[in-house]
Amino acid sequence: MTVNITSISTSSNGIWQGDNPLDFAFPLLIVQTTLILALSRFLAFLLKPLRQPKVIAEIIGGILLGPSALGRNQNYLHRIFPSWSTPILESVASIGLLFFLFLVGLELDLSSIRRSGRKALSIATVGITLPFVCGVGVAFVLRKSVDGADKAGYGTFLVFMGVALSITAFPVLARILAELKLLTTRVGETAMAAAAFNDVVAWILLALAVALAGDGEGGEHKSPLISVWVLLSGVAFVIFMMVVIKPAMSWVARRSPDSHSVDEAYICLTLAGVMVSGFVTDLIGIHSIFGAFVFGLTIPKGGGFSERLIERIEDFVTGLLLPLYFASSGLKTNVAKIRGLEAWGLLVLVITTACAGKIVGTFVVAMMCMIPARESLTLGVLMNTKGLVELIVLNIGKEKKVLNDEMFAILVLMALFTTFMTTPIVMTIYKPVRGGPTRTHRRLRDFSSVDSSKNDLRILACVHGPGNVPSLISLIEATRSAKKSQLKLYVMRLVELTERSSSIIMVQRARKNGFPFINRFRRGQSDDRVEVAFEAYGQLGRVSVRPTTAISSLSTMHEDICHVAEEKRATMVILPFHKQWKGEGSESMENMGNGWRGVNQRVLKNSPCSVAVLVDRGFGSGPQQTRGPTSTVTQRICILFFGGPDDREALELGARMAEHPAVKVTVIRFVEKDGSDSKDIILRPSPEKCDEQSYSFSTAAMDRQKEKELDEIATAEFKSRWGGLVEYVEKVASNVVEGVLAIGKSGDYDLVVVGKGRFPSTMVAELAERQAEHAELGPIGDILASSGQGIVSSVLVIQQHDIAHAEEVPVSKVVNSKDATSNGDDGPSKRREVTNDCV
Repeated sequence: MTVNITSISTSSNGIWQGDNPLDFAFPLLIVQTTLILALSRFLAFLLKPLRQPKVIAEIIGGILLGPSALGRNQNYLHRIFPSWSTPILESVASIGLLFFLFLVGLELDLSSIRRSGRKALSIATVGITLPFVCGVGVAFVLRKSVDGADKAGYGTFLVFMGVALSITAFPVLARILAELKLLTTRVGETAMAAAAFNDVVAWILLALAVALAGDGEGGEHKSPLISVWVLLSGVAFVIFMMVVIKPAMSWVARRSPDSHSVDEAYICLTLAGVMVSGFVTDLIGIHSIFGAFVFGLTIPKGGGFSERLIERIEDFVTGLLLPLYFASSGLKTNVAKIRGLEAWGLLVLVITTACAGKIVGTFVVAMMCMIPARESLTLGVLMNTKGLVELIVLNIGKEKKVLNDEMFAILVLMALFTTFMTTPIVMTIYKPVRGGPTRTHRRLRDFSSVDSSKNDLRILACVHGPGNVPSLISLIEATRSAKKSQLKLYVMRLVELTERSSSIIMVQRARKNGFPFINRFRRGQSDDRVEVAFEAYGQLGRVSVRPTTAISSLSTMHEDICHVAEEKRATMVILPFHKQWKGEGSESMENMGNGWRGVNQRVLKNSPCSVAVLVDRGFGSGPQQTRGPTSTVTQRICILFFGGPDDREALELGARMAEHPAVKVTVIRFVEKDGSDSKDIILRPSPEKCDEQSYSFSTAAMDRQKEKELDEIATAEFKSRWGGLVEYVEKVASNVVEGVLAIGKSGDYDLVVVGKGRFPSTMVAELAERQAEHAELGPIGDILASSGQGIVSSVLVIQQHDIAHAEEVPVSKVVNSKDATSNGDDGPSKRREVTNDCV
């Protein structure tokens, strides 16, 4: 049925007045958008275990909604996606595409291409040239085999096919590398640098193809001068943008030093600039997205202005508008057009040629650059990623009538297949080093048992942002020994990899400081407040500070932390608590989310060394706090000792702190009342209990009497070595909870250090059935970390590394063993028997 689009109204009068909303433009657009988003999100959820980029789900969703699947029902197709609605849907989607290409230009740092070195440029050059030549060769076959393929100009068709087979999708590749944790490995760095160069060349080739295409059909009869004028105008546009607009945008960026001080007028002016740039390139005869991309290149990278721009437009563009564009590509893909064995054979030929040209070309040149065979093959597979940019090229080709329906369907399926296969193949041939047997298991106790002057104390400190810096520096400074041993501090910036594409903007920083390659800070090159603060601290004392960045989803971030801790032979990992102190005079803490809490829990479970969780309540923020080795102001630190391996590790840390001249250490040992030794506590396992609300204890079988002897030895050694420098107090535990709360509320200490208590003393075991707020901190740590109790001291909860304690289970009850008094030796033996069972 032919519809005059000028007769289509925007909105209906409603069903009560007899109007069907689906006959009107705006209500139909709402239905189409909702349907596309719902299906693409559902498919993304299904494909998530396969680690596929979101663009795969969006293309498949469009194909399912289009004539290939659901669209075979003509009633559905004419009602939900009628032909008159296509220009409206594509216009809205094109706005999203315009701003997305602006974001791609904004994230693409041209200076990184210059810094990438000869290897990456060689790989990129051959990785474009060989597939381009292969594409031209395939074009000859397709032009003779596919009906209607010869209607487009010869040169135009050849260039479009060459571009389609030689492209590497930079944003999609970055997402895949991040998901596979290869973003800052040598393979990842080389792939990203080569893809960035490839991306720029691809847009130049695309501009050439569009200039040659004109209106597609009959292009070869068009005057060659027109294409020359289009190309010259395009070159003039790029020169104008780089010579005039780029300095202007640099001036704007300098007036906006951080994201909170950006003038709204500059934001609006920039967004308008995107539209104007797109209009100018469309006016020239090159697609409007080229103008948006070039305008994005003119924006200075990093700093507050670019961050503010990304915050303003990214979620709306990538979450709502861009899926419409990819889905519209799927809607235009009719797999039924690929008929017969010959057509399917052509599809296999295109896929084989695309993969062979890209993979073989990259592999050969990488081997010539002395890159190992497995890494070279991985690079080839990574560079074969298509997806996003490929679809843009194909849509433009269809729009310019260079590609007919059958050719379009073949090339869309090729892009889908080559992108889909990237992740599983890379995971097969180049698995990131994760897990496996640990070479060393380190803890503070082991460190002190050898000549520490010959060993560097290595600490891996994790930070979420600038808010964690003062407390962490104060803690490290307090730990810094006055002896000859050097303290090596590895600072890991934890960056959550979300579905937002701007997560990959951290790649530029990660290249400088990235995991697993950890480099020293370079002066004058850092615009990160975290880096600047630690660089300044490192210059004050004998502390070697080295930065690293972990870019990962929260569900797998613990793998990065544990891997670096193992590789760098760290003695301790320090984690920030998932709740942040709001500031001076505030008792409440801001929850950063259960995702970060999960990271801490998984690190505590899997770490190859001891772990400390810092609950910061202004430690290091006040004027009285120590900031350097020359300070004479005292930090007041309290060690709470109940007994057990974790508490002994806390005592060991206290011994290191006691060596510092500006730290005042107090050890408070809780002891049971006289006559209470006859009471034994039996903990029964209860795996069905909620781990989030119940404390978990070690399942290891341990000798309670031996543990008490080790506690006595540890405290005796501590008193003999540091008796004159520290205050040692024994406190009778009439009520453990009240006693601990009183210490936290008193304000006498800046920091309270406690053990997690996975193998608890009798006093701590009595708290096993207490309702837990933060179960991962253990009973004592949870008491001090809980909100609403009036606690003013910061808290450090320490877990000593021990494989025997790796398995933990919640417990169901605490039972007073009445008959333990009948035989003095029966209590401990009964305790060991139960420990074999649970704790």
